[in-house]
Amino acid sequence: MKNIIKYVFSILFAGGLLYWTLKDYDFASNFLKLKETNPFWFVIVFIISLLSHISRAIRWRMLLKPLGYQPNIFRTTLAVLMGYFANYIVPRLGEVTRCGTLKNTDNIPFEKSFGTVITERVFDVICLLIILLLTFILEFNRLKDFFLSFFGEKFQTKSTFLIGIVIFLFLTVFFLIWIWKKYREKILAIALVQKIKQMISGFTEGFLSISKLEKPVWFVFHTVFIWVMYYLATYLLFFALPETSYLGMLAGLSVLAVGAIGNATPTPGGIGAFHALVSSLMVLYGLTTEQGKTLAIFLHGSQMITILILGIISFFCLLYINNTKNKVKIEN
Repeated sequence: MKNIIKYVFSILFAGGLLYWTLKDYDFASNFLKLKETNPFWFVIVFIISLLSHISRAIRWRMLLKPLGYQPNIFRTTLAVLMGYFANYIVPRLGEVTRCGTLKNTDNIPFEKSFGTVITERVFDVICLLIILLLTFILEFNRLKDFFLSFFGEKFQTKSTFLIGIVIFLFLTVFFLIWIWKKYREKILAIALVQKIKQMISGFTEGFLSISKLEKPVWFVFHTVFIWVMYYLATYLLFFALPETSYLGMLAGLSVLAVGAIGNATPTPGGIGAFHALVSSLMVLYGLTTEQGKTLAIFLHGSQMITILILGIISFFCLLYINNTKNKVKIEN
């Protein structure tokens, strides 16, 4: 029931944002513009996106190797693609899906692979923060008003609420520490607690795999490569639309930064949030509100189509792998 409520909230939130952003959008006339896009750039971006996913799979495999697991790159790539595919169905389900996929294909314990995924996410967050900082430095005058209008007023009006949250968390932590000290032995004897302790141990081992990498330089290379591919996949799509072909490389960097924030929101695939942020941002680069919305729809739609195509292919590949695996078990 909890998962159903979270999913329904996510869908409603995405739908609300999408309606708020596109309620005045002229789909009929702008659909004709989308039909005029140059398919060459979509093919190029499709290839670039695939390269970024393969690179992510290789990087993930590097984290799994110190734990004693070496799944081949093909199956690891399939797991990564299934994770992205799942995120368009239920937010934050991607990490669970790709770890579960690799458990089915290579019998890698879920908690250990999930620990390595947490490590990946830490480095991705660091990269995103660097991109945000770089974008602010290079485009400060253009972006300061945009972010202030989107977030500044909300932070000011909710300062009292935030203080209340901090006090509540402090009291909660204090209460939990008191309970732990008084009933520690009884708590540790509970079977569920022992299971959680075992899972945390697996997460920790997976997370600390970063310290055991054989080639940390290659890990850094793939991390940078992934984000460079993300940037190119965003920037090159500008050339597919006549009205955005003049936009420069800094505009691509800004869209990458803002789009990544939109994709991180608790909506399926960033739907709604991505459109709201990117369409508002592009007005600062000389596009009309209508053109900004068209670009946001095109960028997000291209990402979604790419993931859906690769996700469906991955799904059938995994079906074949699992069927073959089951046949071998039966014969043995």
